[in-house]
Amino acid sequence: MGFIRDLFTRNTNASLKKELKNILGFVPDNFALYKTALTHRSVSEGVDENNERLEYLGDAILSAIIADYLFRRYPYHGEGFLTEMRSKMVNRQQLNDVAVKMGLKKISRFNKLDSCLKTSHIFGNTLEALVGAIYLDYGYKRTYRWVQDYIITPHMFMDELELREINHKNKLYGWANRNGKTLEFVTLDERIENGRRLFTVAAVVDGQTIAQGTAFNKKDASQIAANTAIDSLGFNGHSLQ
Repeated sequence: MGFIRDLFTRNTNASLKKELKNILGFVPDNFALYKTALTHRSVSEGVDENNERLEYLGDAILSAIIADYLFRRYPYHGEGFLTEMRSKMVNRQQLNDVAVKMGLKKISRFNKLDSCLKTSHIFGNTLEALVGAIYLDYGYKRTYRWVQDYIITPHMFMDELELREINHKNKLYGWANRNGKTLEFVTLDERIENGRRLFTVAAVVDGQTIAQGTAFNKKDASQIAANTAIDSLGFNGHSLQ
């Protein structure tokens, strides 16, 4: 049994290394780091076995790299513009979309029976954890090049980001004010999910729930609800007529 288990583990690791190479563009030196980066707390609660610590590190490193990149790209723009652009590039929805496009959803280890996780931002968190792993494995300079070559250039179109409105709540409030509507964000549910507090928030227009969002904090949940409402309304109001 031990031989069969070892053989299965070797085959699994070999397959994961191949998929990681396709995503990262290189074969990692410290493979264990990357396995940890791909492991969500829902399948392993050990502090050294899931990606929360690497996510914390990767979040800081990615933010620094993006700040450095923007500082060089926009030499004549002020602090406010740079801060807003960084927020657009590293917000949860943006990073989650990038992670899914890169293929991280297919190789991430998480509790697939938990439907809430499938609609949360855990893949963006996994991407941050991978940035942390690359930093520990290869240092800042190589991580900077990787972020630029594999995240910014193929997935973040700067001209579009400059024009993008990322505060969906403000956008929805603006629509409501222009059309004489009453808009509220109401917490529908709050519960503990895999050791973390999970919130479901509804966007309510004139007493009618038009969209819901679920996330591990109220701010993200309300932004998801607002974005879903914007998509469903198209700002023509027909769905409320």
